[in-house]
Amino acid sequence: MIYSGLLIILLPLLIGYLIPIKNEIFIQYINKMLSGMVYIILFFMGISLAFLEDLDSHLLMIVNYTLVFFLSIFFANLLLLFLLERVDPWQTSVKQQQLPSRWRMALDSLRLCLVVVSGFLLGLTQWHWLKFAEHGSEYALIFLLLLVGAQLRNSGMTLSQITLNRKGLLIAVLVTLASLAGGVVAAQILGLPIQAGLAIASGFGWYSLSGILITDAYGPVLGSAAFFNDLARELVAIMLIPSLVVRYRSVALGLCGATSMDFTLPVLQRSAGAEIVPPAIVHGFLLSLLAPVLIALFS
Repeated sequence: MIYSGLLIILLPLLIGYLIPIKNEIFIQYINKMLSGMVYIILFFMGISLAFLEDLDSHLLMIVNYTLVFFLSIFFANLLLLFLLERVDPWQTSVKQQQLPSRWRMALDSLRLCLVVVSGFLLGLTQWHWLKFAEHGSEYALIFLLLLVGAQLRNSGMTLSQITLNRKGLLIAVLVTLASLAGGVVAAQILGLPIQAGLAIASGFGWYSLSGILITDAYGPVLGSAAFFNDLARELVAIMLIPSLVVRYRSVALGLCGATSMDFTLPVLQRSAGAEIVPPAIVHGFLLSLLAPVLIALFS
């Protein structure tokens, strides 16, 4: 059972990664499909959540789990990243640039919350045909992972680029260790299995993937907690990057997690200049590659 679940997650990811795509238009089409699939699966997740028994108590559990996991993982990351700043400070002379509205970027992220809430409200009708959502989300997940694999393969990153960028690689390793440690602490506080804590911590801010995979492995309560935990990480990163990046560049990058490769990359670039882009892409790429693998292993 464990190996079959691992295979279901890793096989489509591997197949997608092995598909070389040269056509730029097709790559853009894959990115659009990926965004669409995220909305569909999160909508299914909201429906599944509404079919839980004792729903009121489960909602309180989700809030409690989200707060404990977010605080544990966030402060574990801060601790190691500030330690890195003391041991290996990031020297730079680039001045901070003018940023667009951070609130607008935050609202773009919150749209995903509205998708989950919309599915949840529809699920409250308890229409019998809505029970298909659980099976539908599994098939959609397989297709999503296929697209993720193709996106990672065609991101333009080579093995030499990853290994030669010491800063991005080092920060990614520290973020991985800190997040897993925070997950263990949160699991101990909440009385959850250590493996569940490690799985939730392995999202690294990639809320659209972690919520889906954790729901599939541990149910909609922990899946929803994983989703909101990683979404909170991205929102906090967006708010803190401009103030942190002036003196604590490694901290600002590390807090972004896997999203430093895509969503938070423009914020980093505008705040710190072009020099932060290569380590940010390497950092995000490695965490994006690790997230589904570690979640699958710990599930």
